[in-house]
Amino acid sequence: MVKKIFKRSRNNQGKKFWNSEYDSKKDENLGISTNPSGDLVKFLHWVDKQEGVFDLDQGSYVYDIGCGNGRNLIYLAKEFAMVGSGFDISQEAIESARGHSDGLDLTYSVHKMDGTIDLPDDSVDLVLDMMASHFLGADSRELLRSEIKRVLKPGGWLFYKTFLLDEDRNAKKLLREYPAREEGTYIHPKMGVEEHVSTMHEIKEEFGKYFTLHKILKSHNHIKNGRPNKRRSVSVYAQL
Repeated sequence: MVKKIFKRSRNNQGKKFWNSEYDSKKDENLGISTNPSGDLVKFLHWVDKQEGVFDLDQGSYVYDIGCGNGRNLIYLAKEFAMVGSGFDISQEAIESARGHSDGLDLTYSVHKMDGTIDLPDDSVDLVLDMMASHFLGADSRELLRSEIKRVLKPGGWLFYKTFLLDEDRNAKKLLREYPAREEGTYIHPKMGVEEHVSTMHEIKEEFGKYFTLHKILKSHNHIKNGRPNKRRSVSVYAQL
């Protein structure tokens, strides 16, 4: 059964939702953490063990797409003396990020995500796209991949994390009940915005033409009492 919901402006509705979630005065939200992502930490440990592949040196530049409250940039700056920048659609999130970044060489901006990156060619050592670009349509996602390739230095890295469709009953239910025009995309029932969920084949095909895919890690298929419990995700370690 297809459920009908009112599709609002993608940017305005998404901005309203995330501003609300990052509102420090709220008693209830998504449980947004100020600790770095465990998946990012795992990626950094893996890269650090690859001899001669990538040095997390002081001054290495990181760019965070959809940085939220800056927790991952702040971790990289404090632990590895990296510098960088990030953006988010939420003013509340960016204010939080700035408030926790005193003394760190990090800059933040508030703007929508459209697939472009306002940085010079070959200027970035590490790009983070963690649960961010799946809000873009197909053309904008493709533009973003080409832009990431453009701004990365030779040998630079992309850490990419997104929702995985394979063996995820929750995602298949959302696609069935809240379909959008693009295949593999639904209209999020709470946010009212389009959200894309990828297959393994799609990820390998779309990212493989730009990057070397060193490692792809799928989250567990979360089932509780025979029912879907958590969404599946996938992390990709990609190098230019």
